[in-house]
Amino acid sequence: MLAEKFEPIIVELPVRQIYSRLGYVNNKTWLSDKQQKQINDYIAQAEALIELKGLAMVLDIKQINQSKISFSNELMVKSNSLAKLLLNSSQALFMGATSGQAITQAISKNSENHGDMTQAVVFDAVASEMTDAALDWLVNYYNNTMRRQNKTLTKRRFSAGYGDFGIENQKLIFDVLNMKQLGVEITDSFLLVPEKSVTAIAGIGQIIA
Repeated sequence: MLAEKFEPIIVELPVRQIYSRLGYVNNKTWLSDKQQKQINDYIAQAEALIELKGLAMVLDIKQINQSKISFSNELMVKSNSLAKLLLNSSQALFMGATSGQAITQAISKNSENHGDMTQAVVFDAVASEMTDAALDWLVNYYNNTMRRQNKTLTKRRFSAGYGDFGIENQKLIFDVLNMKQLGVEITDSFLLVPEKSVTAIAGIGQIIA
C-alpha cells in the first residue's frame, strides 16, 4: 500500500501565526513602518523559497488494547495519549509534510558567520507555520473526501515527541509514508532532514448526528 502524494501543496500564507511565532502580540507590540516592511519583505522572500509537499495514508485500526494500538499493516504503536485520541476511531490518517531544502539552506546560511539573523528568524517562522499549514491542508482534504462516507477526522492530531508518544515513533511514520520520496531523511536521533518537515497521526471515525 502506497501513501498518496501531494505536490505541490498550496496554502494561504498564515501571516497572523507567523507574527505570533515571532513574538508579536496584537495591540501590544509596536513596530515602526520600516520594521514592518522589512519583516513583510522577509516573509515574501521565505514564501518564494518554500516548496510544500506532503504524503498521507489511511490505515485501519485493528485493535486498541490500553496503550497499544495495532494497525492493518501489522504496525503497533504504544502510547496512552495516542490510544485515547484514537479510542473512537476505526481508522487513522498518517501524514507528513516538508517545506523543502531551499528554505532550510537559506536559514542555515543566515544563521552562520554572523549573517542576517533577523532574516533567519523570520524565515524559520515562515517555514514552521507553512509546514504546519500543509498538515492542516491534508486534514481538510481528507475531511472533505470522507464526508461522503459520513466520516470525519479528530480535531487533534499527534506528532512524535508529544506527551508519551515518543520521538522514536517518528521513524515508524517516516517508514509507513516512505518520506524519502519527498527528499526527506531521518537521523539516528529521529529528527527529520530538512528540518522543516513534520509528521502526525489523526483518527478517523463516524460522524455522530
